[in-house]
Amino acid sequence: MQPSPTDLRFPLARHRLNGAGFQRAYRHGRRARGSSFTVVVHPNGLKVRRMGLSVGKRCWKSAVRRNRVRRVFREAFRLVQAQLPQGIDVVLIASTPRLEPDLHLIQSDLNKLGWKAWRRYHEAHPELGSSETDG
Repeated sequence: MQPSPTDLRFPLARHRLNGAGFQRAYRHGRRARGSSFTVVVHPNGLKVRRMGLSVGKRCWKSAVRRNRVRRVFREAFRLVQAQLPQGIDVVLIASTPRLEPDLHLIQSDLNKLGWKAWRRYHEAHPELGSSETDG
């Protein structure tokens, strides 16, 4: 079944983490490392999935190239977000120098790594239960 165009919209609130959200994810979240990026996951207490990006100069010195990586990461998240656990903040950290992202590979890795990091979070915090994993 094809999603409707309204399901594929990507409002700013869905991908804009503020500084406190990044700090909370980095400090208390759990990580899963892939071949080209690392995912950090932390519950946000909301019903939406939010995303933050960290693409530093280590990845590309050129701002144009870094912005391309960000656009591909953002699009991959937009397409995969419905498959991820509900109520989480996801931070994508580009970890490969001179990364040339492939959308389909990033989508696949994001889905796998997002769930892997979420499982790690629940292993570290079993008292929270798994009520937020409904997607």
